[in-house]
Amino acid sequence: MKQIIVAHLPLILSNTYLQPQPSNKMIDQRIFENLQTKIDEESTVRDELHEIVHTLARRGRSTQAILSRAHSTPADQLKPVLDDVTKEILAQKEEVARLKAVADQHPFYKYNGVWSRELQNLVASVELCAWLGGLQEHKGPNSTSFMTIEDVGKFLDIPVNLKEQDAFHLTIEEYLLAVIAMVEELARLAVNSVTLGDYTRPMQIGNFVKEVFAGFQLLNLKNDILRKRSDGIKYSVKKVEDVVYDLSLRNLVPKAGST
Repeated sequence: MKQIIVAHLPLILSNTYLQPQPSNKMIDQRIFENLQTKIDEESTVRDELHEIVHTLARRGRSTQAILSRAHSTPADQLKPVLDDVTKEILAQKEEVARLKAVADQHPFYKYNGVWSRELQNLVASVELCAWLGGLQEHKGPNSTSFMTIEDVGKFLDIPVNLKEQDAFHLTIEEYLLAVIAMVEELARLAVNSVTLGDYTRPMQIGNFVKEVFAGFQLLNLKNDILRKRSDGIKYSVKKVEDVVYDLSLRNLVPKAGST
């Protein structure tokens, strides 16, 4: 009997090793392979968005550079500057259309941070250009110098404040941050207008920024960044008030009804 067992032992051992052995691995590595695939897909999306936003930012810097000429240009000579700004803004509008086409294919709040800052900058430029008298041929017939969020959305051809759709749009926070940036730029313009001998514009700017400040006082802001930035409006108001006060001391404030 022992001889039979010994004779068959190599065969028994061979069959034993040929049997599937239980795996010692506790995690299937394919889990991580799938995760890497998803990471690569997200990186591809971000790269595509960054490429568009990079172009938008480059054109935005050009827009802001031209707009800055308003600080050294008398109001009655501002039209050529605003025409140049309008061309750049329209070029940015085309980039926004490209951005929207790509962004609409993906979750909005997952990628919103990629373009939010540049969209704010564009809206601020649009608002400032419109306030200075530009974009007349491109605004709606009922639009005033101050464009509402709906006016901006219609001009840029993008939705605003979407609540139920997961698609590219201009948020209320982005719009308000753009308005704050515009107010800060106007406060600077009030000072530079005096240098140009224009004593009327600081009065106009003063009235406008006070109205904006009063409007922000009505808002119950939950966004920390927006709340902190909005606190800065009062400093812009004070800056303009100081300019107007200085003009009044020198008896340079235009009389009512004068231009």
